[in-house]
Amino acid sequence: MFDSIVIGAGIAGAVTARQLAERGSQKVLVLEKRNHVGGNCYDEKDAFGVLVHAYGPHIFHTGLEHVRSYLSRFTDWYDFGHEVVANVYGKLIPVPFNLNTLYEVYDEETAARLEKLLKNAFGEGSRVPILKLRQHEEEEIRKIADYVYENIFLHYTMKQWGQTPEEIDPEVTGRVPVVISRDNRYFQDKYQGVPKDGFTPMFQRMLDHEGISLMLNTDAGEVLKLHDGKVFFDGEEFRGNVIYTGPLDELFDCCYGRLPYRSLDFVFEHYDCRDFQGHGVVNYTVSEDYTRITEFKHLTGQRCEGTTIVREYPVAYTGKKGQIPYYAIMNEENRSLYDRYRDLLKGMDHFYLLGRLAEYRYYNIDAMTDRALKLAEHILAED
Repeated sequence: MFDSIVIGAGIAGAVTARQLAERGSQKVLVLEKRNHVGGNCYDEKDAFGVLVHAYGPHIFHTGLEHVRSYLSRFTDWYDFGHEVVANVYGKLIPVPFNLNTLYEVYDEETAARLEKLLKNAFGEGSRVPILKLRQHEEEEIRKIADYVYENIFLHYTMKQWGQTPEEIDPEVTGRVPVVISRDNRYFQDKYQGVPKDGFTPMFQRMLDHEGISLMLNTDAGEVLKLHDGKVFFDGEEFRGNVIYTGPLDELFDCCYGRLPYRSLDFVFEHYDCRDFQGHGVVNYTVSEDYTRITEFKHLTGQRCEGTTIVREYPVAYTGKKGQIPYYAIMNEENRSLYDRYRDLLKGMDHFYLLGRLAEYRYYNIDAMTDRALKLAEHILAED
């Protein structure tokens, strides 16, 4: 009855399903465990009429022309340059740390001297990892790196990942940049923004195709079984393609143990005022239990009297009902565990893993769209 079954209606599953149905004239079944499409990009209006991102803020940003063009088939855009500030002991400063931040942190004379040192050492417009700054011969440049590490990176990362300073991978520390420019944008990509009507309508349009059948509130584990290298759907052997975007360990009932993730608890609050914090996102890098506060109307461009915010509290993922795995904890041990699960699919040539959960890694929206487009082309070429 179906040529392909796609597990998950997030960006990975939706793009793949659309391509297989549209370009390959396939009959595609999309199974989604939740009661909505869009995965973690899902947005909706809250009880006060404010459009909120139910699973934390999502900003589309890309320099990939074909990705922007593809998604533009299903949405218009509210374009803006996304800016983030950090609350460092009550003072708001732009992040990543840049020349504007320099003048917020230091007095005018010191900042001007440091700006000249940074430009001479690295060149205007460069992004310099703090590890490189910490190794510089100039003591004052090394002190800038120490400030960034201590006030912007260290405590925020400890909260986000539940790690001590000793456990934080030095490679991660080394990638934290200081930007030698006055560009306050968090991303440097050509295109930045959100779908004009919201992410959810974009996904709904993408999945609105005569070749796609969508089943919400459907746990794939209850209808899809793997046995002796074969796939069974509703008790019958399925010989078509399966594109799986869910957690790989849960596909096998966590038989080797659960893959570690970090999860998030979201606390939404509504205020009867026009503006709560003056910014879309404020990171709390040295204090508070939460990592950031998002005020959605600054991200969506929505005009409304009240405002809704969300505080994010990182927690360990335990797999309990309702909890969502957000960030894979990448290290050698966890990657080896993932590889053990992936090896259980050897010989199943038409079973494909796609997405941050299925591949146990993080993807931005544009990278995931690009990967889904390529996978669909590969499948159609194979068929």
